[in-house]
Amino acid sequence: METMAFRMQLNPGKRDEYERRHREIWPELAQALRDAGVSDYWIFLDENTHALFAVLKRPADHGMDRLPETAIMRKWWDYMADIMQTGEGNVPVAHPLVPVFHLP
Repeated sequence: METMAFRMQLNPGKRDEYERRHREIWPELAQALRDAGVSDYWIFLDENTHALFAVLKRPADHGMDRLPETAIMRKWWDYMADIMQTGEGNVPVAHPLVPVFHLP
């Protein structure tokens, strides 16, 4: 099982809306993530910078690279585009984070 982390950017003043939308995550999106091998998925917010830090686990044979091809993922990205930084096709701008320490 691999742990991966990445950073995204929330627009200022959108914390409550971001949390609300994730509390009400669509069951079909949650299932698509699970089907892709995503587990133990956390998103943290740095309230000073509005940076979102996501951490998840996935197996070596995960299917995350196929998620952008799914209609439900594209629909979610369109839904979230008004409250966070996105690029072409409303894909969230995500920067991978490099592990530098782990205490097992």
